[in-house]
Amino acid sequence: MSDATAPGETAPARRSGLRGVLLGLALAAPLGGGAFYAAWSGLVSLPQSDPRAGASQEVRVAYVPLRDIVVSVGPPGQGAHLLFSADIEVRPESRAAVAAMTPRFIDVLNGYLRALEPEELEAPAALVRLRAQMLRRLQMVAGDGHIRDLLIIEFVLR
Repeated sequence: MSDATAPGETAPARRSGLRGVLLGLALAAPLGGGAFYAAWSGLVSLPQSDPRAGASQEVRVAYVPLRDIVVSVGPPGQGAHLLFSADIEVRPESRAAVAAMTPRFIDVLNGYLRALEPEELEAPAALVRLRAQMLRRLQMVAGDGHIRDLLIIEFVLR
């Protein structure tokens, strides 16, 4: 019975843990307040960005609209349709070349959207996955570096 403690003894681990917490709280308040005061009063200079520097490195973009695409979804007798429209984000110098390829883009997107099952369209994260798939297909059709992003304007399943 060497494990038993005598009735008058207390557990030292419990008291030292409480002391550590109290000591931490006692030091945190003045140190946190001092750090706040140093930053607020200007004793410590924080790095700041120059708003004019961001303006000179402004990203230039142009948009090529894709007209509305309507595809039937599911079995033919069900009558469900997907209404889709988007804008393609491109570099300004690529706008004319990408706009000339719009019929090819619509053809690729029609084929992809028509192959989808209704369950794939109704999933909560479907739009993120579908957007990535469509963007990749458009980038493959357009070639290297013309298309930056696909912005979905309308995506309605009726």
